[in-house]
Amino acid sequence: MPNAFVDSNILIYAAEETLPTPRKTTIAREVLQCEHLHLSVQVLNEFTANARKPNKLGLPKDRERGWIDSFLLFEVTAITASIYLSALEIHDRYGLSHWDALILAAAIESHCEVLYSENLQHGQIIEGVLVVNPFV
Repeated sequence: MPNAFVDSNILIYAAEETLPTPRKTTIAREVLQCEHLHLSVQVLNEFTANARKPNKLGLPKDRERGWIDSFLLFEVTAITASIYLSALEIHDRYGLSHWDALILAAAIESHCEVLYSENLQHGQIIEGVLVVNPFV
């Protein structure tokens, strides 16, 4: 099984407790069962920001921490100056948003072959990383 990187939207859907989109929640939780998953500190930050917003996940502190603890079982990549510079190049080359370029740069640094995300074009290969939208 190849290394795979998960975007924050996968974590957010997995942690959804009110289940307005039960199909996406089920799929996201299945993705998180895969082996060799990676994420970045940026992804954790994006999850935390959404977990704390009442109009997003609005999780109680103990539930937020429980999810974060489970995510920390994956390989976590720090956003370094090198990854930041790679993201700038990816942004210029492919026209991705800065945040998506950072996620892709972290996936490349983590030697991932797959990036699970609904934010990029499904099936696109960017710098050797296959983008998979598990919700299509």
